[in-house]
Amino acid sequence: MASDPSSRDLDGDLAPGRLNVGRPVAVVDIGSNSVRLVAYEGLTRAPTPIYNEKVLCALGRHVATTGRLDEEGVERALSALRRFRILCGTMGVGEIRVLATAAARDAENGPAFLAEAEAAAGQKVELLSGAREAELSALGVISGFYGVDGVVGDMGGGSLELIDVRGTRAGTGMTLPLGGLALQDLSGNSPKKALRLIHEGLRKAPQLSALKGRTFYAVGGTWRALARLHMAERDYPLRVMHGYRIDPQDGIDFLKMVERTDAAVLKEIEAVSEARRPLLAYGALLLDEIIRVGKPREISISALGVREGLLFERLDEGVKAQDPLIAAAQEFNYLRSRSPKHNQELVAWSDRFFQTASIEETAEERRLRHAACLLADIGWRAHPDYRGEQSVNLIANANFVGLDHPGRAFLALAIFFRHEGLNLDKASQRLTRLVTPRLAERARILGGVFRVAYPVSVAMEGVLPRTPLSAWRGELRLELPADLADLAGERLIGRMRQLAKATNTEPRILIG
Repeated sequence: MASDPSSRDLDGDLAPGRLNVGRPVAVVDIGSNSVRLVAYEGLTRAPTPIYNEKVLCALGRHVATTGRLDEEGVERALSALRRFRILCGTMGVGEIRVLATAAARDAENGPAFLAEAEAAAGQKVELLSGAREAELSALGVISGFYGVDGVVGDMGGGSLELIDVRGTRAGTGMTLPLGGLALQDLSGNSPKKALRLIHEGLRKAPQLSALKGRTFYAVGGTWRALARLHMAERDYPLRVMHGYRIDPQDGIDFLKMVERTDAAVLKEIEAVSEARRPLLAYGALLLDEIIRVGKPREISISALGVREGLLFERLDEGVKAQDPLIAAAQEFNYLRSRSPKHNQELVAWSDRFFQTASIEETAEERRLRHAACLLADIGWRAHPDYRGEQSVNLIANANFVGLDHPGRAFLALAIFFRHEGLNLDKASQRLTRLVTPRLAERARILGGVFRVAYPVSVAMEGVLPRTPLSAWRGELRLELPADLADLAGERLIGRMRQLAKATNTEPRILIG
């Protein structure tokens, strides 16, 4: 289990912007299309990458037809591994795990390559079976989403892994030779032949028969690239990939367009590496057919997969049970707030207000409110005129997991209102597009609660428990003990009036 992230040694070697969660851990993933290094700050419930580098090697370019790893790809992969070894030493990584997947698993010269790879990396290489790869992909999705229910599909260069997930449990996975490079190779660059291979392969996948009305979690670089293009085509207001949702019917229309269009003319195609562009059509064909066969309720893009699943597997059960969003918000709170304990007090303070005001909340709305409390003060170092804007940028683009895009927009809007006032017209229209009117109004009310809290507490711990805020019989009540009576100045009274107007109550400050 990781140590308390709030205990940081500012006099030691640890940078003030880093959590004291042990030495970094790194995972090197030798895939059929790419070799990637991701180093994480530590082994935590919501691990933050401190370095991420990918080299497109196309090891599995011709494995399906020749049975051998691509020679040029082997040299590129070994070169990348030697580089990654040095980088991990420079970062002081405490543990490195090196994984290999479909290409090395299926090629006749795979064992020889793995021996060279171990020498280059200076680490033992773990060759994953298809079932093990599916299991780790599922654990990665479980670690990155809140309340999962559906099927995980991890499309790599050489294979497709499918596995059912419900809550914290993963079913039995399977692997199919339907990766982008494999389809390109086996079809002789013919999308029509590739579609026949996809039809035949997916008939063997029982997971898809249980997908109807549930979520398909898409894992893998080709599908992330397609999602990035979908965002651009729809002028989507965020660029965060994790948790991006695609409606299946809209997805089919878009995928058909990708299948028949020259990739070079697609909007924002420059954001996709040239080596991956030829695989987009195969990724589109495969996802299109999964939608048609499985009939999912939605497609959800996962930025987490095998690597994060490997880390999640190593956590103790208590840490696994933590809410990943709250864990990540708590880390932001420790790193960026003036008084982290104050924002923890703000959770209970807002609980009391929402309960007494009889504002009905779902469990999801409540956890979002708690996360917002932890994030309420992260913009304090910015110039006062830009605290709202900076907070929105931080939250809208943060490396959060366990959070969908409407939830992300809610968090950003709540902190924006905290700094900029409760005028909905001043908020980003691009963000308000992502939330329902109900969620937008909840963000506005919560922002008003924050606007009352900070003139009382000046972001310091110990004050809010003595100054409860509540709503009774049409009154908005703030209680101040006698020694804090003089806090009831114009600024605080003005903030109370704003919140009272938003909640249709009359403001009242009680002294004594």
